[in-house]
Amino acid sequence: MNRPSDKMKYIAVSLILLVAAPLRAQTATQWTLEECIRYAIEHNITLKQGEQAEEARRTDLNTSRHSWLPDLNAGVSQNFDFGRSPSKTGVIVDQNSANSSFSLQLNMPLFDGFRTANDIAARRLDLLAATENLSKAKEDLAVGVASYYLQVLYNKELLGIAELQASLTAEQVKKTESLVQAGKVPLSQLYDMKAQLARDEVSLVEARNNVSLALLDLAQSLELERSGDFDIPVPVVPDVVEAYMTSIVPPDHIYDQAVAFKPQIKEQEYLLQSQQKTLKIAQSGYYPKLNLNASYSNGYYSYSGENAASNTPFGDQLRQNERKTIGNTPFGEQLKQNERKTIGLSLSIPIFNRFQVRNSVRSARINIRNRELMMENTKKALYKEIQQAYYSATASQESYIASGKSVAAGKEAFTYAEERYGNGKSTVFEYGEAKTKYARSLAEQTQAKYNFIFRAKILDFYKGMPIQL
Repeated sequence: MNRPSDKMKYIAVSLILLVAAPLRAQTATQWTLEECIRYAIEHNITLKQGEQAEEARRTDLNTSRHSWLPDLNAGVSQNFDFGRSPSKTGVIVDQNSANSSFSLQLNMPLFDGFRTANDIAARRLDLLAATENLSKAKEDLAVGVASYYLQVLYNKELLGIAELQASLTAEQVKKTESLVQAGKVPLSQLYDMKAQLARDEVSLVEARNNVSLALLDLAQSLELERSGDFDIPVPVVPDVVEAYMTSIVPPDHIYDQAVAFKPQIKEQEYLLQSQQKTLKIAQSGYYPKLNLNASYSNGYYSYSGENAASNTPFGDQLRQNERKTIGNTPFGEQLKQNERKTIGLSLSIPIFNRFQVRNSVRSARINIRNRELMMENTKKALYKEIQQAYYSATASQESYIASGKSVAAGKEAFTYAEERYGNGKSTVFEYGEAKTKYARSLAEQTQAKYNFIFRAKILDFYKGMPIQL
């Protein structure tokens, strides 16, 4: 039989192997953190909506770019006039007429006070802002997935601690049975130990359920429809502090890097520049507008039923009308005679527009100031987030180091309580209290460990590094 100290070393090594080794071979599919983030980005509904918003800005830019092109419209009409109707010369005569006409009209802006050029620039900046907004949503999603992922790892380690506690109590039940048979301890002590084992088994069931719930939360954050065979491996991290120590950088250094490339900052920069272009669009109302106009029109005229003022017999009028209809100019000849081509320039000079342009310019300047304030507020929020992440990381690091001392002390106390209980010199309650304190110190160390890992990863994230374990 091993000495108690040797056995505790064996138990500690077993715990490390239990919580650090990959998940046992099962039918479950194991997803790394990188795979989870990639899947979430591809299937997240909110991101898909952001992609549609980006596409809408791209369409707006395309529309603005084509504003330089001319407007070209065609028109066709057919008119019938009875009794008094206009002739080709525009004179109203006593006759029936049929008029078929068609036309083409072209209108093209030559100068609009630089409105179109600034509108194109503004729409391009809006598209860049939408792209950065989508990037920010992807980063937020990656951080959220990482949080759920680390929660699963944390619950898995708590499950390992619960399994350890149950196994230790089960071993003590066997020893207590031997002590009872040897007459060293009363039978009631065996009942107390079995009751403790029952409580540990309940805690073990709760720990398993917590792992399942954490996996469910992670799967739902990925928009994973079926999560029955979903699981993640537990990475091996020999020394957490050493592995993530390089992530702890003063917040000012991190901010100086982050402010140059973080998407929320770039988005506000593009929106501010877009608003400045909007001001120039409003100011274009002060300038005159020059347009090019061109048109082509043609038509076919047919006349019948000319009525003289004299009392011409009805039959003679029918014959005259018949001859008049037959005498109309042929269609082809009329197309040659009736075509009309025009080209011209039109200049519009603004004189007074009820102060609409002036107020539009004022509103644009107000919007620029609001955008500048939003930019400043976004930068301050980023700096606060980095500060909070830094101090949370350092606090978690200190907690993790302190928890290591607590685990060492709890382990020694438990070893001593186990020796005394094995020799029949202590009660079940003393043994259970020492074991509970040891388990609590392990759980606190695990919590501090994953808090430190998460905060360190957040600092790496602000430095532009991908979230990886």
